[in-house]
Amino acid sequence: MSSLRNAVSRRAHKERSQPESRKKFGFLEKHKDYVERAKVYHTKEETLRRLKEKARFRNPDEFYFKMINTRTVDGIHKTEGQANKYTPEELLLMKTQDIGYVLQKVQSDKKKIEKLTATLHSLDNRPSSRHIYFAEDREEAKELQSSSSRGGILPASENIPDRIKRKTAASYRELEARRKRVQDLEKIYMDMAMQKELQKKGKKRKLREEEIVCPTSKPVFKWRAERKR
Repeated sequence: MSSLRNAVSRRAHKERSQPESRKKFGFLEKHKDYVERAKVYHTKEETLRRLKEKARFRNPDEFYFKMINTRTVDGIHKTEGQANKYTPEELLLMKTQDIGYVLQKVQSDKKKIEKLTATLHSLDNRPSSRHIYFAEDREEAKELQSSSSRGGILPASENIPDRIKRKTAASYRELEARRKRVQDLEKIYMDMAMQKELQKKGKKRKLREEEIVCPTSKPVFKWRAERKR
């Protein structure tokens, strides 16, 4: 009988919405809303229970350095500033290592740009007097070489396969992206070098706009001349 009772389709009874006359009392809570609210309530209740248990069994002689290196602001633990964690010499050494890494990436990208430029025959954006032909296999390459040596007519550039054209276009896009990357890295390198020089010892001051010979948007500093021993 139970199987027959389950086979008969029943009407799905839905929870009613808030009647129009009671709209002023706000949203009518459904069962799923109650379940969600109960989960949050029990989670908070369990958290409070664990905290009370920890406070009840805590060791009065317990100590760790966070107790003296942090402070409570509006009930939130915040670590004290670590501005003086490193000495000026250590900061200068870390800055030098960062500059060395950026310079290495600049040199690496420049070498890749030279290699791409040589491959694409686009040095100085000058048109090449030579024609480049692409062959599908070795036999076709030999035919092209023999035709060129006999002074025969070689296929036109329009007959270059589409996949070769796509690869060439992708290589040109990569070349432009690497050039832009090198420009950005060189700008970063100059800024880091300036920050490194500013960290060194010696009296210096920032020049005013009327004192700068060559106008620039970047700050210009002047160091006081010191006698070298």
